[in-house]
Amino acid sequence: MNIYEKFLRLDRRYIFIFVAVGVVIPLIFPMGLAVSTSPPVENVYKEIQSLPPGTPIVLSVDYDPSTEPELSPMTVAILRQCFSRKLPVILMTLHPGGPGLALDISHKIAQEMGAKEGVDYVFLGYKAGLSAVILSFGQDLRISFPADYNNVPLDRYPMMKNIKSYNDIGLVVTISGSTFPEAWIAYAHERYGEKIAAGVTAVMAADYYPYLQTGQLIGMLGGLKGAAEYEKLSGRPDRGLKGMDAQTIIHLFIVLLIILGNIAYVFVLRAQRRGAPGPSGA
Repeated sequence: MNIYEKFLRLDRRYIFIFVAVGVVIPLIFPMGLAVSTSPPVENVYKEIQSLPPGTPIVLSVDYDPSTEPELSPMTVAILRQCFSRKLPVILMTLHPGGPGLALDISHKIAQEMGAKEGVDYVFLGYKAGLSAVILSFGQDLRISFPADYNNVPLDRYPMMKNIKSYNDIGLVVTISGSTFPEAWIAYAHERYGEKIAAGVTAVMAADYYPYLQTGQLIGMLGGLKGAAEYEKLSGRPDRGLKGMDAQTIIHLFIVLLIILGNIAYVFVLRAQRRGAPGPSGA
């Protein structure tokens, strides 16, 4: 058996081991591979940077643990930017699996950035009735959320005293693992003219480019790459950039295996045509 046949018969367990090592090492020891930024991500960052301090932002954590690895880095990066610029954040979720994630992230980043609940952010929690909730913000968000997640009336919080509807909100950012951005576009942007930005999984990003082209989305973060780009723009490397290091290494490894596999197959096929023994079934 020659070297090409041995390669084609390579035990897949060796491949799994290499993939595991290729993922773990960059996460522990970041490599800092170059990440270029794209206009959709830059537009979200610039929009938030352009808002005057004190302008409220709605950050809707519309995803569950199944898409958390891709989407939580976006939520963290945007929340850090808002806190650093003194932009009050109204956190909420339209996904029943979102409250735990939103609570965990908000508490962690608030502690890191020195933000105070009720002054720099509030968490409204989850409310069923997707379209009705979004539409209610056009009149008075207290229709759907008279109190926050801890059942404290919103008017007790200093930051909420002058916030009533979309007229008082500078931007809505929905981080979603499903079709929630379409609902925000239909009921908040089209009905009330509110600016919408979105963060979505990589497989969903292509579906939302038409909304960017029509201006119904002011910008978009797509997948882990989008989170990494945002971290680069913010100057705060975290899970997004670390994840892109690992993802890049594994993608290169897969491409290399495909190239080597095809080369080996060609040489084995030539040997078979000359009458030399080759691997069975090749």
